[in-house]
Amino acid sequence: MAEKTYYEILGVDKTADADTIKKAYRKLVRKYHPDVSKEPDAAERTAEINTAYETLSDREKRAEYDELLANPYGRSAGGNPFGGAQSGGFRYEYRGGEPFGAGDFNFEDLFAGFGRSQRQAHARPDGPIKGEDQHAELSIDIYAAYVGAERSLSLNVPTVDEYGRVGYQTKTLNVKIPKGITEGQQIRLAGQGLPGHNGGANGDLYLKIKFHDKPDLYVKNKKDVYQTIDVKPWEAVLGGKIIVPTAAGRLQVNLPANSQNGKSIRLKGKGIPAKEAGDLYLNIRINVPKAESEADRAAWAQLAAHFDGKSASN
Repeated sequence: MAEKTYYEILGVDKTADADTIKKAYRKLVRKYHPDVSKEPDAAERTAEINTAYETLSDREKRAEYDELLANPYGRSAGGNPFGGAQSGGFRYEYRGGEPFGAGDFNFEDLFAGFGRSQRQAHARPDGPIKGEDQHAELSIDIYAAYVGAERSLSLNVPTVDEYGRVGYQTKTLNVKIPKGITEGQQIRLAGQGLPGHNGGANGDLYLKIKFHDKPDLYVKNKKDVYQTIDVKPWEAVLGGKIIVPTAAGRLQVNLPANSQNGKSIRLKGKGIPAKEAGDLYLNIRINVPKAESEADRAAWAQLAAHFDGKSASN
């Protein structure tokens, strides 16, 4: 059986543009990366996908590859310069609990650099070459930004021995989430990027912070927190001071009388405690208790009789 071309590996046409190739690559990487895939040949498929993308995403290398496809016998005895290339992939595996949560590590940006750094080493064989920096997205719970946290990441990182063979080494790193970190900020793990060559230093790993958003708790403008709170009907009508569990802790809140469902209360400076703290917005959700007994129904009937004909705006 003829060996698949790089276009066939990525499932794209030979005329595909750069965006189409990139989308196909990302889709396949999410499917087959061995840290997230259950396929038995996931590691081999990932390496194959990385190698194909390394070539087709580089305009000059793609042109050379297209020339090779068009005239496979027109090169020297050296054969296919692309065959057997090992881009390897940069395998990161998260092993930790809260506050990171599940499915929180974005591998997508960590795959493509290894083959490129190897090409640089071949281009400058005599001088030290610093390994490439790597970037990833790390999602954390909003609560971690209020108090800080520390968790572990188990990373399967590529290594190159003295013969140029690619292997993997497992590292476990402690990641400190500082109190007050905002969405979009980066945590730098020095020396944890791609390995250097010829005595060059390793690159760094940068983790870009993203918050886990939930329907009842989310962040806007990087540091303003929006949280839904449940309020009893009589609390909403009468108003007054109530104790509310929030992302910032248990707070005493002054609830305005005749508060309506969907309205919000702003607590200045109670958002993410950054250098300039964000605000906390408490969205009111009126929680109506069930009538589970005759006494309950009688109480609601009495209220209905009293307020019959009155609207919420009256």
